[in-house]
Amino acid sequence: RTLRGWYGYFKHASPGHLGEIDGWVRMRLRSILRKRHRLKGRGRGRDHQRWPNRYFTDLGLFCLLDARVSESAGLRNGANR
Repeated sequence: RTLRGWYGYFKHASPGHLGEIDGWVRMRLRSILRKRHRLKGRGRGRDHQRWPNRYFTDLGLFCLLDARVSESAGLRNGANR
């Protein structure tokens, strides 16, 4: 819910910034998963293999960049009608 709210507020930001935020959120989630597995440190390196981006997508994590791409495609298709 929070990420959807962030998107509503920041949807006019450049796509690069949205990608950075998505990356930061996934890094934080990997850090939480590391802690649950009694590992130390931040979610980096091999954690991308343990919990790839697809893992979070399959769980239903809202992706700011994907939402931006979908919205842009919808606007373009709507303008063509």
